Amino acid sequence: MAKHITDTTQLKCNKGASPAPLTVTSQSFMSIDGKLQATEEDKQPNTNIKPFGICSVLRSSCTPSPIKWNNTSDFEIDGKKELLDNSTCQCSIGGKISVVQPAQNFVEE
Repeated sequence: MAKHITDTTQLKCNKGASPAPLTVTSQSFMSIDGKLQATEEDKQPNTNIKPFGICSVLRSSCTPSPIKWNNTSDFEIDGKKELLDNSTCQCSIGGKISVVQPAQNFVEE
């Protein structure tokens, strides 16, 4: 069963060289283990999603260009769907962003 993710969860891009932490800015009141819970609105490049090192598509530094989170929860926080450990986000450059390692103890949906 899919589980919720929070601030500092490690993300990876299948076209990037290294993982990067997710920074939650979409909401400020729902947390798990003291870390803000992530939503589908946490997709801003360099704010929520940091560069993943070198991009194999561009063959240069990664500049994330997230489009939309998929496989989100049916539940919402302030009208925004919650992100899960199986959520993915397509990058307009060609990569797919996914969760590498969660930053909290899981809570089942």
